[in-house]
Amino acid sequence: MKLEPSSLQWKDAYKLLIGSVLPRPIAFVSTVDEKGNANLAPFSFFTGICAAPMMVCFAPMLRGSDGQKKDTLRNIEQTNEFVINVVGESIVEPMNHTAIEFDEHVDEFVEAGLTKIPSEIVKPYRVKESDVQLECVLDQILHFGDQPGAGSLVIGQVVCVHVKDDLYEGGRINTEKLAPVGRLAGATYTKAASDTFVLERKRETKK
Repeated sequence: MKLEPSSLQWKDAYKLLIGSVLPRPIAFVSTVDEKGNANLAPFSFFTGICAAPMMVCFAPMLRGSDGQKKDTLRNIEQTNEFVINVVGESIVEPMNHTAIEFDEHVDEFVEAGLTKIPSEIVKPYRVKESDVQLECVLDQILHFGDQPGAGSLVIGQVVCVHVKDDLYEGGRINTEKLAPVGRLAGATYTKAASDTFVLERKRETKK
């Protein structure tokens, strides 16, 4: 079967994309607007870019209901800062609750029963219940389209990393203890640390 995305309705193209690119880690992004109002929302189009400088990115789509920018994106455009809170199994339910399209000034921390804690460098709060938090300053935003189904790529530099003490072992994060959650298609998620295998990277032997 051959499918050309340009010939599909955007919702059908979206289903094709999220059914192909998986599992996807979840960026639980906390921001504040220019008045200091807090916002918290999950995004599963998320990945790292490079280590030096440490760069990450996530891609918020326009709201499917009205084609407008989501609060997270508008807040980052106003303040140039955000925090990515890593989602472990223990906060899956409150994370999912924040995906509701609340009114602009509703505090999702309160709605989801999560705890705000101050960041070290940036203004947005961190999620205390998240075991790894990345404080980020905006590098750039790239926009793709202006209709429902379109979105933006938010690129940020990580300026401070917070890791729960018992997860950090020998310079590495213990994945089993972190118990990260990944997004599949639709309402399906995966426990990323519960069924793993080791595959050593092959290296070419120099002659």
